[in-house]
Amino acid sequence: MPQATEFSIKVQSEDPKKKKEDPSEKDKEEGSSKLLKDSKDAKDDGKDGEGEELSEEDLALKNELEMLVERLKESNTDLYKLALETLRTLIRTSTSSMTSVPKPLKFLRPHYPELQTLYETWPASDDKSLFADILSVLAMTYSDTQPRGTLRYRLLSASLRPADSPLADPGTWGHEYVRHLAAELGEEYTIREQEGVKPVSTLIDGQEAEAQVKLPGTIEDLHSLAKQCAKFLLGHNAEPDAVDLLEELEIVDEIAELVDDNTFGRVCQYMIRCVNLLPPPDDIQFLRTAHTIYVQHHKFPQALELAIRLNDQKLVREDFFAPGILAATAFRDDISDPDAGIDFQEELGDDLLECLSNSRLSTHFREFGKEVGVMDAKSLEDVYKSHLDNTRPGTTANVDSARGNLAGTFVNAFVNAGFGNDKLMVEAEEGNSWIYKNKDHGVMSAAASLGLSLLWDTDVGLSHVDKYTYSAEEHIKAGALFATGILNSGVRTEADAAFALLADYVDNKSVPLKTSAIMGLGLAYAGSHREDLLSVLLPHIADDSVSMEVASLAALALGFIFVGSENGETLMEKCEREDKSLDEKWARFMALGLGLLYLGLQDASDATLETLKAIDHPISKTAQIMVEACSFAGTGNVLRVQGMLHHCDGHVDTSKEKEESKDGKDGKDGKDEAKRDDTYQSFAVLAVALIAMGEDIGAEMSLRQFNHLMHYGEPVIRKAVPLAIGLVSTSNPQLPILDTLSKYSHDNDLQVALNAIFAMGLVGAGTNNARLAQMLRQLAGYYYKEPDCLFMVRIAQGLLASSPPSRHLLTQKPVIISFFRLVVLDKYHWMLYFLVTAMYPRFFITLDENLNNVPVTVRVGQALDVVGQAGKPRTISGFQTHQTPVRLGTTERAELATEEFIPFGHVLEGFVILQKNPGWEKEDKMDV
Repeated sequence: MPQATEFSIKVQSEDPKKKKEDPSEKDKEEGSSKLLKDSKDAKDDGKDGEGEELSEEDLALKNELEMLVERLKESNTDLYKLALETLRTLIRTSTSSMTSVPKPLKFLRPHYPELQTLYETWPASDDKSLFADILSVLAMTYSDTQPRGTLRYRLLSASLRPADSPLADPGTWGHEYVRHLAAELGEEYTIREQEGVKPVSTLIDGQEAEAQVKLPGTIEDLHSLAKQCAKFLLGHNAEPDAVDLLEELEIVDEIAELVDDNTFGRVCQYMIRCVNLLPPPDDIQFLRTAHTIYVQHHKFPQALELAIRLNDQKLVREDFFAPGILAATAFRDDISDPDAGIDFQEELGDDLLECLSNSRLSTHFREFGKEVGVMDAKSLEDVYKSHLDNTRPGTTANVDSARGNLAGTFVNAFVNAGFGNDKLMVEAEEGNSWIYKNKDHGVMSAAASLGLSLLWDTDVGLSHVDKYTYSAEEHIKAGALFATGILNSGVRTEADAAFALLADYVDNKSVPLKTSAIMGLGLAYAGSHREDLLSVLLPHIADDSVSMEVASLAALALGFIFVGSENGETLMEKCEREDKSLDEKWARFMALGLGLLYLGLQDASDATLETLKAIDHPISKTAQIMVEACSFAGTGNVLRVQGMLHHCDGHVDTSKEKEESKDGKDGKDGKDEAKRDDTYQSFAVLAVALIAMGEDIGAEMSLRQFNHLMHYGEPVIRKAVPLAIGLVSTSNPQLPILDTLSKYSHDNDLQVALNAIFAMGLVGAGTNNARLAQMLRQLAGYYYKEPDCLFMVRIAQGLLASSPPSRHLLTQKPVIISFFRLVVLDKYHWMLYFLVTAMYPRFFITLDENLNNVPVTVRVGQALDVVGQAGKPRTISGFQTHQTPVRLGTTERAELATEEFIPFGHVLEGFVILQKNPGWEKEDKMDV
């Protein structure tokens, strides 16, 4: 009899003998589960006639199993095969509830150690292979005392039989066995990776030492078994388990061979959602694997999206020119975005080029405005709603009128952006333009606002702006040049008007005209990677006689144009400046231009970061943070976030900074450097937001860190925290964030309050959120005697009501304006117009195959995360039914409410091309 029966005792309701167990026997029972005790109790109850817990069927099954075990001990080998087959059949056909162990495993568990010993005495044969298979299943009941026993016997069984044997599939033992095996595979692989391929012993209780050497299987065997398990899991609606298993064994790319038409969609969705949670290079491998699967199943729009995300021009070209090009046309919202960097447009036909160039965007946008009833021009009073303010009559008379008019300039531009019908500028009477109600540098912003009102309208817009380019007033002319760049932002035309009009002014002697032309080119050709612009702007960076202001703005313009191009070395070579020049605030703009060249490229910036470390100047640390933040923008990389937080934990001491500075300047300069040097912490705070804003979990975690920084950080850190909060939740006004920013907007530190107000504008940009609008009206009344704060409140109100009421600030771009808000606005308030590169309407417009509008019934509701859920759950909740075109909020998603049309694109947002469902009319006639 096996040892397990020697110390079996009866468990009665009150057992006085329980404390008298022999300690040596107790060791043998260590780790056994309640299952063992239940089986012993049942066995004893059967012997003693107390069989209330075992039915007659269970008792018969237990006796039969014990008889089969006895057969395996006999010397007659002819009985082995039949006994093993019977055991296999009984185990496989047993049924039980989800919460209980199958009866055969429960009754066979006491015999497991005895069967292990018996197995070692058998010679190699097919019977022994089947015996190992059965022991592998029984080992699940001993997993707490003999780890990886299931895998051990599975590998032994595989080594004793041919690969084409019908027993080779682990799925024949059921789903729970495969899950158990998958868990042990991951554990075994990890141990072998740590200790080499030397097999790890899983035997206990002093069993034979030579058995340790016999543990079979190499890493390749583990991979082969993992793929078998993954194939079973994929076929039984457990796609996430299959992906996790192959990822644990580092062969996730081989899942492309295992998926079929029914499973590939769920597998790819799960893999894409995992990317934000994976460290490099696993995240890139997941994206490439998902791309491969989509291409295999001819889902080219989805593959094209991943190719753009990978920034792989070769894959983008292959996917774009794949069969079904119209499907790619439906995807033009992403590939027409300047950041996509499509560089093969000369190979396209006129129809596709028109789609990619956004030349019809202005027309569609204005038609959309008419449909949803927001086309009418809004006045400043429509936005301010000053009649609702709780201020006393006459108190607003103290406000600086020039500052108030300047704020009105920006509000008017944001609110009427793209519609081209505002009454202050576009439709103003001759000589009565809003421009003349501003003074000095405010005139430039007023003239530039014309470009935002006429955004994307390259035909009519240029004729409106052109008359101001002949003005004798320098600021008006500079504003007109800047407006030319703004209205061409994101739109490409054959005329190439922006380059023709602005290039000549880049070499102008007037600084305002020169800077306006430079930044106009930067906005007009953002993301275009135009090489001819390099020769126009680069000389202004390399020329030491040029002021730091012009050189830095030229570097920033190149960053806009060549965003994500990885051409940092070219810019670095030309950026050599004296220490005195680097002391200026403009040096930070040059560093930001360098960072934009590596936007989203992650590790590609390593060489540039090492070069920046060699610069013996306080600006070096700031530049490193900017480049690293841009490189990992939107990735959610936890290690980089930790690195940025590490920059924030130090308390910068003036005396310490003096000792660390190596340029040997006098005490006064050292003090200035120490004061400037701590600003890198502000950029580190913004960098945390920029990196974490890519995924929800990281963004939520970063908010907690910002709360700590606000409580315990230095003043230079505290003033950046509100901006960081605004970046994390751009155009997504969540109630907790609004309450937090509202509290910070009343802070004793004026810089914190100003930045909090601006952040409120970022958070509510384009949403017309009623609660936020009320908060801003209250702030306008609270700060009616503070011109600076009131100016910022007006800017926030303008952003909140910007047209259309669901305008979306795309990921990563608002950081530019946040850097500027942190560094300087002063008389350079025109930098607020840099937000234009981040502005794109959040609409849903349906088109037919001839690109004409087609009204379709759609459902719009809150988007739900259904990745990894069983079945086909609904992707939206709380939906409302509308006719297209409709506008979408940041957290909303749309789906077609009719089967009459089939969309080419997989994302129902922006422009979506539909084709008629060939089977729909037939069904309709049948219903009639």
